[in-house]
Amino acid sequence: MIRLQPLEREDLKKILEWNKNQSADDLAQWAGPLYHHPLTEDQLEDYFTHQVYIDYPTIFVYKIILTETNEVIGTIELRETDKENRIGKVCRFLIAQEGMRGMGIGQKVLQEIVKLGFEDFGFEKIALNVFDFNVHAIRCYEKVGFKKEKLYENVRKSAAGDWSSYEMALLKSEWQE
Repeated sequence: MIRLQPLEREDLKKILEWNKNQSADDLAQWAGPLYHHPLTEDQLEDYFTHQVYIDYPTIFVYKIILTETNEVIGTIELRETDKENRIGKVCRFLIAQEGMRGMGIGQKVLQEIVKLGFEDFGFEKIALNVFDFNVHAIRCYEKVGFKKEKLYENVRKSAAGDWSSYEMALLKSEWQE
């Protein structure tokens, strides 16, 4: 159904295309505070050139490929956040194709990234953050085994009001492949 491959520089244009008509709130939902609206090629280039490729060799960004069509349908990032305690974090997870949502693809992607984190990178815990109103994403994460650990209130100002987010995590000892 899906496979993950390292994101390459030529894939950045696809990310720009996906975000072309998105609002600042849409961008914040998948990118957090990393990028500013409107998303530009310079922002993406800067992040990938300096953080992913040079400064932080513990950040791994993948493109999500639909195996049936070989189409790139999204991205996901896995990073090491605590070397001593072997903690990783999933971030910037985006299934960009609207028609692909609600089909279990997100769950498959998460299962793959968790497997990578625990088996290949040796993490003991993998965490992620999700806005509390994103019930579909929360349900997806829970199906893979993630549990809510902490609520951070009022982490983002929006035209629609203040947003809060959950930190969710999965321990290797509780993970089932």
